[in-house]
Amino acid sequence: MTIDLHCRSFLTLLDFSPAEIRYLLDLSHQLKQKRQQGIIGSSLRGKNIALLFEKTSTRTRCAFEIGVIEEGGHPSFIDISSSQFGKKESVEDSARVLAGFYHGIEFRGYSQKTVEDLAKYSGIPVYNGLTDEDHPTQILADLMTIEEALPHKPLNQVKVVYVGDTRNNMANAWMYGCAKMGMHFVAYGPSELHPAPESLNKALACAKENGATIEVSSDPACLASADVIYTDVWVSMGEEDQIVNRANLLKDYQITMDMLKQTNNPEVLFMHCLPAFHDCQTKFVSDASQNFGVDVREVSDEVFRSKHSIVFSEAENRLHSIKAILVATLGTPNHNQLGA
Repeated sequence: MTIDLHCRSFLTLLDFSPAEIRYLLDLSHQLKQKRQQGIIGSSLRGKNIALLFEKTSTRTRCAFEIGVIEEGGHPSFIDISSSQFGKKESVEDSARVLAGFYHGIEFRGYSQKTVEDLAKYSGIPVYNGLTDEDHPTQILADLMTIEEALPHKPLNQVKVVYVGDTRNNMANAWMYGCAKMGMHFVAYGPSELHPAPESLNKALACAKENGATIEVSSDPACLASADVIYTDVWVSMGEEDQIVNRANLLKDYQITMDMLKQTNNPEVLFMHCLPAFHDCQTKFVSDASQNFGVDVREVSDEVFRSKHSIVFSEAENRLHSIKAILVATLGTPNHNQLGA
């Protein structure tokens, strides 16, 4: 079956078939191998990509900028706070203006509707670099990383337990990715922070089509036989006023070596989208402790630095997987297919 993703936007994994996601994963692996061999790409030659950032970023910005450049294109970073976007100019008008300059738009910000409207009104490919509801480029990198770490275990035999705040964008994105790829996903956290019904129902409907298992639990027994333990920070961007409440709700869900042992899998993997609070070397953790008397570290330093942790390979794979998305959707016809 020929997969053609040319001119497609990448807003959520729910928009893609399992075969299309499989194609993007294979392309991600191939592009990583080419980079390791020193092979320079040119599939985005002559293409200009706008990188719209409403939220701050390290990995997403670096991955898009380097991914575009290494394939011969030109990225333009646009800090929304210093532009007219959403202030003196509507999202619709901005989308139409940018479409006159650029071949594609990446957006990282708060509202999923914003990234959807950019795609609707621009008429060019738009890429979701993160919203409050979803983070699809991260999941593609995560699936790629799991395949590297577990080369003899197909994704549809992998169990992922997402621990902590299971109603945030990362938990949603993981539910969608697992549902698409026929995986076993468990959202493990306090009932107050279980997935929103709307997001959960989307995942369950998709899971039914693809033979996936989606579960929600507050019982540590759900950790048994996990292949991957995944977490994210307890307080997302824009939720800083929730520090004390989240720390109290999630203190029993910090990833520790004892929790990893509960999986009964000596080879269990620890993953995190980063940045992670695992020690006291960040201002955020230090301020939370000094000002509020709470520990906001979602993972112990021991786990973060252990043999189980593959977080830095995961971070690097943001580049290769984002590059694959760009090549597949914007690459010239003789470059956007596997094997080119």
